[in-house]
Amino acid sequence: MLESDVVRPPIRLLAADIDGTLLNPEFQISKADLAALRRAHHEGVEVLLVTGRRHKFALPIAEQLGFDLWLVSSNGAITRSLSGETFHRDMLPAETCRKLCATMREFRGNTVLTFDIENKGAIVLEHMRDLNGSIQRWLEKNLQYIEFIVPLENSLTTDPVQAMFCGRIERMHQALGILAASGLEKDITVLRTEYPVRDLSIVDVLNQGCSKGHALERWANYRGIPREQVMAIGDNYNDIEMLAFAGMPFIMGNASEELRGRGWAVTLPNDQNGLAAAIEQVLGARVGV
Repeated sequence: MLESDVVRPPIRLLAADIDGTLLNPEFQISKADLAALRRAHHEGVEVLLVTGRRHKFALPIAEQLGFDLWLVSSNGAITRSLSGETFHRDMLPAETCRKLCATMREFRGNTVLTFDIENKGAIVLEHMRDLNGSIQRWLEKNLQYIEFIVPLENSLTTDPVQAMFCGRIERMHQALGILAASGLEKDITVLRTEYPVRDLSIVDVLNQGCSKGHALERWANYRGIPREQVMAIGDNYNDIEMLAFAGMPFIMGNASEELRGRGWAVTLPNDQNGLAAAIEQVLGARVGV
């Protein structure tokens, strides 16, 4: 067979979000979505999971795919393999985080700091009283990594990965307003994730210039893959930079109307195998299936 006869996929890199995209409303990977990702991998497309989750918290999801891949976690702050090899880290400077904590004092009970360690102290907060149900359940799953430190600033003996402000959507909109007026915009990146059904919002504060989009662009450049051959799929506000970079962006059908109205291709929701539908649209339907 001549090299010119080899059928190559129209993409070389597929970046997929986890929550609300890869996972269905029951926080499971559907058989159809799993089969689609394995097909993409088999056909020579590199799969990259890009998530707001901590690396350790995303690892069990990534391992379900059944093949080796790299994982971009904490909204672009860390790019690491499943075996633990680190490609890039972009930490939030401790001094910047101290200024942030002082500025956001009234949201102290909504504040969570994360650190790039895999033992107690990876997640730091002062108390759990002000966190609503969904985040409280997340914290309870991660209790072995949580350390309660008062004041929070005492934990900043090293640079954290990020600061998170978690709570009801209306409350977090107030936090976003204060952040916007803080004068810290040259030092930080502010990303938000919203789940209206759960009335939950997470405001992530990372180092300036750190996002899923920056991490995806860095990885694509490293792999020598032009953006035209990069597909990305996501469902939330923290996916915007990633989708804007990709030559083939897809937004999930369960995304907000605001996000679905940005002109990106819209696939099915995450309860209808939207990830698989998007992959099939790009790679084509399987012959004989």
